[in-house]
Amino acid sequence: MKTLAFYLPQFHEIEENNKWWGKGFTEWVNVKKASPLFRNHNQPREPFNDYYYDLLDVETLKWQSELANKYSIDGFCFYHYWFNGKRLLDKPAELLLENKDINLPFIFSWANEPWTRSWDGSHRDVIMPQSYGDEADWLNHFNYVKPFFEDERYMKHNGKPIFLLYRSASFEKCNEWIQYWRKLAKDTSFGDIHFVSTLTSFAQDHRELDFDAELNFEPMCTFEHNMGKIKPLVRKVIGRVKRISNEKLNTNHVEQILSYQSIWDKILEKKYSETHYSGAFVDWDNTPRKKTKSLVMKGSSPKVFKDNFDKLYKKSMSENVPYLFINAWNEWAEGTYLEPDKKNEYGYLEAVKDTVEKYKNR
Repeated sequence: MKTLAFYLPQFHEIEENNKWWGKGFTEWVNVKKASPLFRNHNQPREPFNDYYYDLLDVETLKWQSELANKYSIDGFCFYHYWFNGKRLLDKPAELLLENKDINLPFIFSWANEPWTRSWDGSHRDVIMPQSYGDEADWLNHFNYVKPFFEDERYMKHNGKPIFLLYRSASFEKCNEWIQYWRKLAKDTSFGDIHFVSTLTSFAQDHRELDFDAELNFEPMCTFEHNMGKIKPLVRKVIGRVKRISNEKLNTNHVEQILSYQSIWDKILEKKYSETHYSGAFVDWDNTPRKKTKSLVMKGSSPKVFKDNFDKLYKKSMSENVPYLFINAWNEWAEGTYLEPDKKNEYGYLEAVKDTVEKYKNR
């Protein structure tokens, strides 16, 4: 079984973010300006040794690859942003492709959602809309990713490059696109593509589509779809009360605070298989992005994460799951990252390594 970590490439400047958020914007801007909103709130999150890296520096990719190899992360799942021919945050992956000496297996997840000012992929306050074009754009897109698919480091399933789609439900011609790419792949060295649908917080797609597998994107898949019917309603009512209090009384209440363990309990109840991949998560706290309109989970620590990750890893192995996805390698503004920070240092990475080595020869 391979362990992969989702990877956010928004740690370098791009022209569009400078326009939308101000000159010099990267993910570190939100991370640095975060502040505690309640007692013992772990903010701001600070990288170990104050390493506020730039992903346009090839030395950063080398450092990340060395960490991943040392701590038993088998590969990174790069978020890939394509908007009908328009690419965003594409330089880190292109830099990796250029530097063949960096030992970093990887795949792509097409994060096919609109960019919004609320950071939630909704259709409110859209700053970069998502559209899908027709076969001309699909061909252009395929030709762009083809050199990555052909790279020796790009991870393959039975010889087929693995490609994730984040939100199939919003893609009306999703099946036509998949079938077109499969047709194009027949004339390549890899012959076909291993398509994976991502189960997220958004509405599930009940169409019969030509995906080869699906995966649980945690914690949002469980948070939105597996916590029972009453609790979400109660959370919404409490969140509304807090929001009104913040607006009318100038308070500073976070709208949703949830037990970290409660999500993991549901994750560990789920069934997985050779075509339904399991998902783990490190933590969750997106107050750097959304301030009081956030979700914060309480109770995460390297030890608690390790206890749960160990159970999920063992369960996944017993159910013949080929890939376990961790959210995330570096989602600093959402509080879910394996990279070392000042509070926990290498604790979460060590939890992964200890677990993988424990079951490696079983």
